[in-house]
Amino acid sequence: MELAVKTLAGKAAGNITVDDAIFGIDEIRDDILQRTVRWQLARRQAGTHKTKSRGEVNRTTKKYIRQKGSGGARHGSRNAPIFVGGGIAHGPRVRSHAHDLPKKVRKMALAHALSSKVKGDAILVLDEAVLTSAKTKELVGQFAGLGIENALIISGAAVDENFAKAARNIPNIDVLPVAGLNVYDILRRKTLVITKEAAEGIQARFDGSKEA
Repeated sequence: MELAVKTLAGKAAGNITVDDAIFGIDEIRDDILQRTVRWQLARRQAGTHKTKSRGEVNRTTKKYIRQKGSGGARHGSRNAPIFVGGGIAHGPRVRSHAHDLPKKVRKMALAHALSSKVKGDAILVLDEAVLTSAKTKELVGQFAGLGIENALIISGAAVDENFAKAARNIPNIDVLPVAGLNVYDILRRKTLVITKEAAEGIQARFDGSKEA
């Protein structure tokens, strides 16, 4: 499969050949994409939510009511969950929400995510993502010429410093190195923009030189 290459100025810069097994999948597996997005978000979840149990509440342990004759239940501590200010029964605890997902499923999901952008005509290939100066206004004009409004931009092994500084003030624009390419960020943005160097890095990633 061949994809057209453009410059930031919107001019044609030839074509590149990409692997059909990565960018040309016809039947997109939504279930695989959903599993992978869920896996990513679960790993991001902090899991720091916590309530105090009965043993962690700092209240008096003195028996506050006599054992018999009150007409009510027999209690020995105000720490019990049934009292206001007492502990919380079965409340959330600090834990990790992460779960396992096989590498081959993650690799498959990345290919399906990339193919979904090609199939939806929502991918753009740039010759390079480099600016001589970090001017946001200049970059906004170039994006407007390319029709980029909501996009994930994947640079090469490293993101150009001027490009990153100019892009970080533009809403709905994310810039990542090729190593940071992931299913969730691909799907959350309308357009996927990759450089020629990024395309080579993606191919190398699927060839097994790096974990997908």
